[in-house]
Amino acid sequence: MSFLNTLQFAALQNEKLLAVLVDPDKFEEAKAAQFLRKLPKMTSFLLVGGSTVEKEKTHLTVMALKKESELPVILFPGDYEQISNAADGILFLSLISGRDPEYLIEQHIKAVPLLKKSKLEIIPTGYVLINGGRESAVERISRTKPIFQEEEDKIVKTALAGEYSGKQIIYLEAGSGAAFSVNSEVISAVKNAISVPLFVGGGIRNREQLEAAWNSGADVVVVGTAFEENEFSAFAGSENHTLRE
Repeated sequence: MSFLNTLQFAALQNEKLLAVLVDPDKFEEAKAAQFLRKLPKMTSFLLVGGSTVEKEKTHLTVMALKKESELPVILFPGDYEQISNAADGILFLSLISGRDPEYLIEQHIKAVPLLKKSKLEIIPTGYVLINGGRESAVERISRTKPIFQEEEDKIVKTALAGEYSGKQIIYLEAGSGAAFSVNSEVISAVKNAISVPLFVGGGIRNREQLEAAWNSGADVVVVGTAFEENEFSAFAGSENHTLRE
């Protein structure tokens, strides 16, 4: 079963998933086993990517994670060069909340020669930047403005436009280090409108926020900054991840 099929099946079964985002700029390959040992057992897969990461660092991070764990590793690139054939797949992100052609299509064109030579599962993903109370790295680099959470109708229409244009995942992102996460009303409104899996990330720092996002309709909740800052104990409630034998 492909990774996308797994996501779709989980969504149909109302099985909630947790993804941990690994930023290669903040990751030490030599400590991969130690890092993975801290992951809660409920972790479903790993995302690897960042806004400003060198290609080689992405590849080394993926290799280190794959060596120590059987969890799927999916690329979450901030740039077309952040591609590693060692990963299992790639979220082919289009920043559909912005209007900069560089992140709507140009980065994708640049990635084609690399992807054609790879065996990565390519998953078209509509990426919607939501205001999280602070300027995010995505906002700075893409030079696009997030949609305010009060603009619920605009967010829903943007998500639907993404699905109608062929995106297989919709990803609501409040941004790394967000002061607050995507609120329950927005998550619920988008989930009720779309028929593809819904990812939600940014500003989620404890188990209560995680549960709230799931209960509001998120199929996958993505946690990054909280884990980088050693705050994942706030998600207590499950055993740690088991490493490869």
